Amino acid sequence: MACLKHLWEDVVIQLSVLQMPSSLSFAEILSYTACRQLSQMLLAIAFFHTSEYILAVSIHGRSNVTLKSLLISKNFLLAMIFSLLEYLLEIVLFPGLKEYWWISDTGLAMVVIGEIIRKLAIITAGQAFTHLIKVYHEEHHQLITHGVYRFIRHPGYSGFLIWSVGTQIMLCNPISTVAFAIVVWKFFAERIPYEEYFLKQFFGSDYEEYARRVPSGVPFVK
Repeated sequence: MACLKHLWEDVVIQLSVLQMPSSLSFAEILSYTACRQLSQMLLAIAFFHTSEYILAVSIHGRSNVTLKSLLISKNFLLAMIFSLLEYLLEIVLFPGLKEYWWISDTGLAMVVIGEIIRKLAIITAGQAFTHLIKVYHEEHHQLITHGVYRFIRHPGYSGFLIWSVGTQIMLCNPISTVAFAIVVWKFFAERIPYEEYFLKQFFGSDYEEYARRVPSGVPFVK
């Protein structure tokens, strides 16, 4: 019995030695993954909203811009909270899901590309760009067809769609990736025809010819 007891103690010691590096490695991976992905997400959100406000102020003047130009709405906050809850739940229950770095890096690239496209759209349009749809024609509101607008009619919307879906791919959030893609696409699919109704009123045949020649920039939206 004493021999068996000593043998059992040796087995337990050996197993504990084998398990220690594994548990430490898991903790290190969990810490690194969460810190990198969540910090990228927070930086992406902070840069997007602050740059939107700063550009609006620089183009239209401080007196003509409100905090709404930060583009932080109730629905946006709920979407981001949902995506964060999904991330935290999955990294605890399925940590390996967050370790596909080629997927995460693809999402990061989409965030950068989407941001660049949207900011190019704002800078190119200048005073013609507003966060609210114009229903009355103003003197400074001109039809912009140069720069990034040569290739897509609504680069601001296209850029935001790429950016928003990219944030969730960057977090390796499968549910939020699909949800963001559907919700944001549906929003622009309804917004673009409404906005273009007024653009046709403002610019007539010039806009109709432009719309026939240049795609909207949002998939499946003519």
